[in-house]
Amino acid sequence: MKIAQFLSQHMTRLGLSLSILLIFLLNTSGVLPISAMDRLENFSYDTRLTALMPNTIDERVVIIDIDEKSLKEQGRWPWGRDKLATLVDTVFDEYHVNTLGFDVVFAERDESSGLKKLAEIQAKHFNDNTQFNATLNALKPSLDFDQRFANSLKNRNVVLGYFFLRDADASQSGVLPTPTLSSNDFKGRKIQWMQATGFGANLAVLQNNAKAAGHFNPDPDVDGVSRKVPMLIEHDGKMYESLALAVVRTALSNKIPNLKISPVLAEGVGVGKQYAGLEWLKLGNFEIPVDEKVSTLIPYRGPQGSFPYVSASDVLNKKVDPALLNNKIVLLGTTAAGLMDLRSTPVQNIYAGVEIHANLIAGILDNNLKQHPAYTLGIEFTLLVLFGVLMTIALPLLSPLWATVFTLLTALVAIVTNLIAWQYGNTVLPIASLLVTIASIYLVNMSYGYFVEARGKKQLAGLFGQYVPPELVEEMAKNPERISLESENREMTVMFSDVRGFTTISEGLEPKQLTQLMNEFLTPMTHVIHHHRGAIDKYMGDAIMAFWGAPLPDKHHAKHALLAALAMLKALETVNQSFAAKGWPAIQVGVGLNTGLMTVGNMGSEFRMAYTIMGDAVNLGSRLEGLTKQYGVQLIVSEFTKDQVPDFAYRELDIVRVKGKNKPVAIFEPICEENALDKSTKDNLKLYKEAVKYYRSQQWDLAEMQLINLQKLEPQRYLYRMYIERIAYFRHTSPDANWDGVFNFDTK
Repeated sequence: MKIAQFLSQHMTRLGLSLSILLIFLLNTSGVLPISAMDRLENFSYDTRLTALMPNTIDERVVIIDIDEKSLKEQGRWPWGRDKLATLVDTVFDEYHVNTLGFDVVFAERDESSGLKKLAEIQAKHFNDNTQFNATLNALKPSLDFDQRFANSLKNRNVVLGYFFLRDADASQSGVLPTPTLSSNDFKGRKIQWMQATGFGANLAVLQNNAKAAGHFNPDPDVDGVSRKVPMLIEHDGKMYESLALAVVRTALSNKIPNLKISPVLAEGVGVGKQYAGLEWLKLGNFEIPVDEKVSTLIPYRGPQGSFPYVSASDVLNKKVDPALLNNKIVLLGTTAAGLMDLRSTPVQNIYAGVEIHANLIAGILDNNLKQHPAYTLGIEFTLLVLFGVLMTIALPLLSPLWATVFTLLTALVAIVTNLIAWQYGNTVLPIASLLVTIASIYLVNMSYGYFVEARGKKQLAGLFGQYVPPELVEEMAKNPERISLESENREMTVMFSDVRGFTTISEGLEPKQLTQLMNEFLTPMTHVIHHHRGAIDKYMGDAIMAFWGAPLPDKHHAKHALLAALAMLKALETVNQSFAAKGWPAIQVGVGLNTGLMTVGNMGSEFRMAYTIMGDAVNLGSRLEGLTKQYGVQLIVSEFTKDQVPDFAYRELDIVRVKGKNKPVAIFEPICEENALDKSTKDNLKLYKEAVKYYRSQQWDLAEMQLINLQKLEPQRYLYRMYIERIAYFRHTSPDANWDGVFNFDTK
């Protein structure tokens, strides 16, 4: 199909499909945000995550859980810092953990020891009491729970947790740890940091004695689900690391002293303009992929419980198997519902926040974090264009069934490619917009085909259904511009078929039987004509008029008509066998074919119109059907039909001048395809050709001798007897001097 024809024929479909593609491209580029697409993308991410996560338990990270049991046995939270100091001493001295991280913030002083109240009593009532003062001073170290807790942190791999504030509240409590990086480390790149206005950090005495601290701020999506965590948050021009990052850095510090985090900045064309180029944070040999907001996707291993949990009360009571904690990274957090550290995640609606940090720690240690850099936007845009244009071009060319198969295969390719990138490239490529684009273009094409093109097919079927088979109606619907009801002159082939002796047949049957006989005769004949791309013009009692070359052009109309005529004669044998079984008479037909210029179109009156053909070539076809009786054959074609089907073998019957025409025409009986002709038939045709040559040169004796010999070889052939009778006539009545061998027929 030529490009111009394709564009013209499918302009509406192409326009609708490209409009859909444009909408999704604008959504991807951020010009026309569609919130529903964000929800679908989140859903697709969650589906991939839950389907492909390992669902194994990682024993490298252990969670000490302030659970309901701990609250029941040790008292309600917050516990005194003296108890926390005992817990820290226990995990390091008794269980020899590698690193302890707190998913808890200690922003206020612990006054539970009563030291503050005793100091007030001293100042008010015992200021001059030497013994009271001495006793109080001796008790102060043991009653200063904050200092005691701070002493337990000293020189140990302890990482405290804290949080940043991002709203209008710029309050600050506690002190921040040493910043991880500053804006100078990023070469002036315009990075979309998560910026903090305030913070809730730990007491200075605690922070100064801890090895490190990390923020535990979540970065939930608009649906409230935690899928990523900011690795760095900016406050006052300085960048602070997350709790998971700080825990890993501290845990590795025993092997790699002074281990620092450094940014990996992309270089090249476009970087530093629209694209800041921060794709990784490097920590020794570990690379942590980050997105444009310096957040990292949480590599959930499975539902809650993917890491060992031990009760904080059991740790304090030394009831935990030492092997479970020895040299492990330990996080202190809570699953108790009342302590409000439960999150919504892709893997579970209610999920302990402390296990989010455990997943991140494990992912960093495995160097197995999914990357979703800003440049995936360009990949998504490219895939949308590629698949969208492919669907736009392909669907108008396909049937509904194949369009469905093609769409499913296209979607499958998109999904498989996406999953390969996820599983083996650790890259999260957007998929929802691509699948929705594919589905939308498919639905628009199918809807257009059903509501618009199907209506056109129904109109064509209404106009031409009585003439042509459904397959041609389908083909016409694909190229409606080629169809016209307006009358035009066109080279075509016409067929006339008539039942021999129909009057005698009808007289011997009841009306009901006659109707049934005609139906059982006309139906298979019509099937044959339709099968060979013919159009039924009309049934005329026992006669059939059909044509080839309209309403659809057909450059092989003559061959299709000839094949149909031969197939009809073959099918008639089966019909007669069926008739014989019912006691009905056998049917014989005569068929005439002619090719020539005919007028075709919708013709008639204001009362009734019909799509039909007219012209001298049509009339000649009708005369040829009538001549089949004169020559004792079932099928006659004109020289014009023969010339257009040269790969068939023919027997020339005569040169005739039919009633109403002055110009003679040669008529032939088709035998079979040239390459299927057997030797005996070839020999007979050669003898017959010589006989006809002698006949036309008025060498009657030679012609008669050849014909008599042929008659002995084929006694059933009436044609030889007919020529012998003509020769006998011409011996007694010689043709005139201008005789050209043409036989004139004065009747129809």
